[in-house]
Amino acid sequence: MLRNIARNLIKPSIRPLCAYRGLASASSAIPKVKTTVLKNGLTVATEEVPNSLSATIGMWIDAGSRADVSDATSGTAHFLEHLAFKGTSNRSQLGLEGDVPRAVDILSDILTRSKLENVAVQRERSVIIRESEEVDKMYDEVIFDRLHEIVYKDQPLGRTILGPIKNIKSISQKDLRNYIKTNYKGDRMVLVGVGSVKHDQLVKLAEKDFGHVPISSEPLPLGTPRGKLPVFCAGEAKFDRKDLPNTYIAISFEGCSWSSKNYFRALVAQAIIGNWDRAAGGSITPLAQAVSNGVNGNKDEPLCNSYLSFSTSYSDSGLWGVYLVVDKATSCKPVVDEIIKEWKRLCTGHISDEEVETAKAQLKGSLLLSMDGTTPIAEDIGRQLVTTGKRLSPEETFKIVNAITKKDVVEWCQNSLRNKPVAMASLGTIDTVPSYNYVAEQMKN
Repeated sequence: MLRNIARNLIKPSIRPLCAYRGLASASSAIPKVKTTVLKNGLTVATEEVPNSLSATIGMWIDAGSRADVSDATSGTAHFLEHLAFKGTSNRSQLGLEGDVPRAVDILSDILTRSKLENVAVQRERSVIIRESEEVDKMYDEVIFDRLHEIVYKDQPLGRTILGPIKNIKSISQKDLRNYIKTNYKGDRMVLVGVGSVKHDQLVKLAEKDFGHVPISSEPLPLGTPRGKLPVFCAGEAKFDRKDLPNTYIAISFEGCSWSSKNYFRALVAQAIIGNWDRAAGGSITPLAQAVSNGVNGNKDEPLCNSYLSFSTSYSDSGLWGVYLVVDKATSCKPVVDEIIKEWKRLCTGHISDEEVETAKAQLKGSLLLSMDGTTPIAEDIGRQLVTTGKRLSPEETFKIVNAITKKDVVEWCQNSLRNKPVAMASLGTIDTVPSYNYVAEQMKN
């Protein structure tokens, strides 16, 4: 599932070069992000953390698998990621691994002077083919890839990140260079520094090392959609694999983009649905209790082995729904009916203020945990600037979440789940998996 998140244009072209230590001490005031836009449109953003003993420097580019030129070359972005640290015209692979102190210079070297030698391309081709074979064994990845193919039919977001095997076998040095030439433009790039880093210093380094990067012929502000907006398509794909021990199902409605005003409302609704795993247990949401109680109250036979609510966002679209793993000997319809029942409960407002407050607390806790250290903070800044054109601080985020009411959540569910298109993907013993039309029809009532 995490692989699907990377379809977004937010995917970093390379991973940050950094010291992987957390913040040394807490500051009396939460640091603010400073930004400067260079003449070529490149944005420099820093969040200086006083007394920090580490720093993360990274580049985020409005590119990724969505920016692959066509179906025939889909997978180029992922291929390029494999080659990022295979040597440049100034450094060998060994030099890249040990030259962290000169992070900005290295980033510039990798992004603008990668050799992309044919021998390296051929070597990585076999590596990526093996990776693709491993992904095919990860059924959650398979299901979400299929779900995206349905939802975003004949659209860039519907392509898999790795691309089909035939593309992996044919992507050439020329394709890789064309991708860089097309997408690595100043106005699509954000250089981020977090921790022990001075803003003015990073701006000067950016001017020196990235000032030569060209600007787009028709530059757009960060966060502005490029090309056609994705269209959510209803439909389903069922893959009969009775040899598998479980049945894997994903059901989705259209969710929220990163910049949507309803983004956090969707996350609160997701938290109310919750997650549950037969092995771990733990969740106390109404749906988790219904699922764990099993068929006719038999807790030894839960309705599924696990379920995961998801709210996956992209720069201009999103998916919101549930992923299920059901034992092959168990009928899938009862658990799907319970999920529909829970969605209806949210739409009709039969949720308590306490449930909403608990979900908000969980969301804020998750946000705090995701900001532990300079690296995740840099990733958050880069993602937000590329996808929305601005960065909400933790303070601003908490203010938005705190203001969400039961009414807000119910209204979002009514507008997003009731009488809306549904998409489904399933793999395994699919005989008892309800159709997407069944789910859509039930959500009309």
